[in-house]
Amino acid sequence: MTPRISRAGFIQFRIVPGEPGANLERVRDLCRDCPSVAGSLLVLPELWGYGFVYRRFPELVRETPVLLEGLTALAAELDCVFAGSLLERDQETDQRYNTLFFVSGDGVVGTWRKMHLFRLWEEDRYLVPGSRPAPVRIGGSLVGGLVCYDLRFPELAREQVFAGANLLVVSAEWPKVRLDHWRILLRSRAVENQVFVVAANGCGQVGLQELAGHSMVIAPDGEVLAESGGREAAMVRDLDQGRIDTLRSRFCSVGERPWLHRDTDKLVSPVTIEDRLGPIRAQGSRIVLAQGRFAELTPELVATLEQARCQGDLLVVGLGPGGPELSRQGRLIASLGCVDLVVLCHGEPGRNLATAVCPDVLVPLGSEV
Repeated sequence: MTPRISRAGFIQFRIVPGEPGANLERVRDLCRDCPSVAGSLLVLPELWGYGFVYRRFPELVRETPVLLEGLTALAAELDCVFAGSLLERDQETDQRYNTLFFVSGDGVVGTWRKMHLFRLWEEDRYLVPGSRPAPVRIGGSLVGGLVCYDLRFPELAREQVFAGANLLVVSAEWPKVRLDHWRILLRSRAVENQVFVVAANGCGQVGLQELAGHSMVIAPDGEVLAESGGREAAMVRDLDQGRIDTLRSRFCSVGERPWLHRDTDKLVSPVTIEDRLGPIRAQGSRIVLAQGRFAELTPELVATLEQARCQGDLLVVGLGPGGPELSRQGRLIASLGCVDLVVLCHGEPGRNLATAVCPDVLVPLGSEV
């Protein structure tokens, strides 16, 4: 059997905005004062090294290697593994991410980029979302990651647990005004996935926000094994992995993934597309329209559609005009997971479809209509 992490906890503290050295020192102090950290996985708050000081992100991202070096030394000293988010700069694209770093005494052993950026705090103006949610291997164990707002999207946790994660860690700066949501969602992720959840939050006044604190360790049946209040704290708990086995021996809801959809349901007519998109547009979703014609379904076309889908919340593909082959092409496109709706334009001008869809993003597909 694959070995599983048997001890984990959190370090909760008030992040000093824009002061990496002070924050790293505070992590050191809290860890050294906490018993039983050896052999444990310790979770830190979101952007624990400097907080959300947007105007200084270009400068602060250069502090990330220094913070990771300091965390590596501390992990080696205490014989533990840390998980906490920091800014990451992609050397090739120069894009910045909010990345959950897993750090042992040997250095960075895994990363997980935040998938859902919090538009209310304008995070999406300064950072790029991650992709490909997959658990991180820590030793012989698989650990799932979530960063703050990701907690509200249960499919991210479910996908990682289905892939083998038996522990979910959450690194957050969750505001006090939504403390009830924090506690409900953390327990929900544990119960619905039948896994342990360890969550670290910031606390106190950080910039304009008062953070909720209440970092937690939660058992797979929803029992709260540890919970801090609103002050700085460090707590570690043993994780009896047998609790997962006992729960799943009765029923294993996370293992059930029936196929609930028919690809043909994605096929809509130009006449009905506005009605289908009305409620979706009303909730503020970003709609992407890719339209045009193609001779065959190629890997390059699939890659184009995947990239188009990444630019919004729903992808509509408009095909045509064309003859008998158009229906076959539509059925093939509808089978792609990145495609949400397919409109077959038998002779209708493309500009009419664009008017009906009213997309936030328009992507030419092959030859333009």
